[in-house]
Amino acid sequence: MTDKVIENNQVTVMGEVVSGFSYSHQIFGEGFYMVDVRCKRLSESYDTIPVMVSERLLDVTADYVGQLICVSGQFRSYNRHEERRNRLVLSVFAREVSFLEEVEESSKTNQIFLDGYICKEPIYRKTPLGREIADLLLAVNRPYGKSDYIPCICWGRNARYASTFKVGDRCAVWGRIQSREYMKKLDEENVEKRVAFEVSVSKLEMMEGEVEEGEIAEGEE
Repeated sequence: MTDKVIENNQVTVMGEVVSGFSYSHQIFGEGFYMVDVRCKRLSESYDTIPVMVSERLLDVTADYVGQLICVSGQFRSYNRHEERRNRLVLSVFAREVSFLEEVEESSKTNQIFLDGYICKEPIYRKTPLGREIADLLLAVNRPYGKSDYIPCICWGRNARYASTFKVGDRCAVWGRIQSREYMKKLDEENVEKRVAFEVSVSKLEMMEGEVEEGEIAEGEE
């Protein structure tokens, strides 16, 4: 059961460590820490991706800023309560970490595969320039009745295809994790810069089998 579930959520990111470690939480005496990894895009810009690492994988007291690493794991979500509402927080949960001498130009520095269920009606729209976009929210099951809720964004032909999906449909997506800055209005006078994370979809496919009622659990960390 565990191996099967792990196969439905696979992430590999390669890039430069651009932050120190910050403490996240502890489970059964094992501490978990957050660190940011900057992955290069084809367009010469970057995505800065939060990675959750166990203190058993890396020496979290060391300074790795500027070093190149490869992280393999899963894209995880949990709900953080703030401002009288829940906020979906996303990060890569590291299962393997290795250090690199360099990242070759041909390397796929940011790739993800998810196999999950549509848990919210897709939102299809067009930009002022006529570009088609569709937003999906995918529930990807973990062991022990938990799920991760992963926002995905599709473009063009993929967006049109995604707009036909229904809640409960099983869907596989391939793409990359992207970071996107936006301004959050806190009140009438104050705004705050925040970063959202989502999967930019390069390919998607309807899979056999629909989710059974009650099978999608609440996402937790």
